[in-house]
Amino acid sequence: MKPLAAYLLSIPLLAAQLSAAVTIDCERIVVDGKRFDLSKLAGRHSVSVHDTTRPPAEYNTTWTLDLCAPLKKLKGVRDEDQCPSGTRVCGVVRSWNAVDDPEQKHVQVENVIPVAGNFDSTTGKSLAPRVSRLKSQDSDSDGLQIELNGGYYNKRKQRAVVELQCDKDRTGDEEKRKVKRDDDEDGDEEQEPLSSSLSFVSYGPVGGKEQIEVLRLDWKTKYACEDYADSDGAKKTGWGFFTWFILVAFLGIAAYLIFGSWLNYNRYGARGWDLLPHGDTIRDIPYIVKDLSRKVVDTVSGGGTRGGYSAV
Repeated sequence: MKPLAAYLLSIPLLAAQLSAAVTIDCERIVVDGKRFDLSKLAGRHSVSVHDTTRPPAEYNTTWTLDLCAPLKKLKGVRDEDQCPSGTRVCGVVRSWNAVDDPEQKHVQVENVIPVAGNFDSTTGKSLAPRVSRLKSQDSDSDGLQIELNGGYYNKRKQRAVVELQCDKDRTGDEEKRKVKRDDDEDGDEEQEPLSSSLSFVSYGPVGGKEQIEVLRLDWKTKYACEDYADSDGAKKTGWGFFTWFILVAFLGIAAYLIFGSWLNYNRYGARGWDLLPHGDTIRDIPYIVKDLSRKVVDTVSGGGTRGGYSAV
């Protein structure tokens, strides 16, 4: 059985490993001294592309992504019809015969494309995100470009390039739908469509000797604006005093226990509970809490004893 000091000493190492496992923190993205908070864009977002160039079959490709976490498995859908665990960007190609099945009652899944994600346990590929400002490419642009990797399909590496464009009038959750015009009270007149904030740009091979299939998506959102994080409407991402106090207190207590245990082990050859500094006091804490609780209960329940005198 390992001494308690060994477990305590392993705490910082475990924390470092957990920190290294985080590939992209949507809440705190800092690029060239500019900070961005994309946490409001977390969750599943999709855009579909309809292909009618190969009649009589028709194809629909749905590209789905979650910038902040791996995509969750869909209930009621077979595992082979959706991307594996760890996927951040996924493409699903479905087909049907438009002549024999105009109502799309027999849609089949043709391909499942894991474009980007962490697949360390399967293919050994990681997300390896790269974030850059659009201003580095065009001084008149405002926003971010996020490159996500890790996918492998059809013997080719996959990559997703998401261009987040600053649009102060959009949150990024807008989907393509019909909107009612101001002069249309009954809703009978033709309505103008509202375009989706997330849009498909292209998907295909790029590069020279080692070709990579690259998916390009555009996403319009106010959270990609460089001045949004400093505006009044932005969510403050800094830690408050209470959070820092808890963190410093935890680190202080951990350092005290680790150093005290190490000292007792090397100086006195202590084992088990004797490793901990003030071990006797720590072992008595449950009894102290129990006695204190009992006194509080007795005080509350005996509040009407008339100052300690009992009736004759």
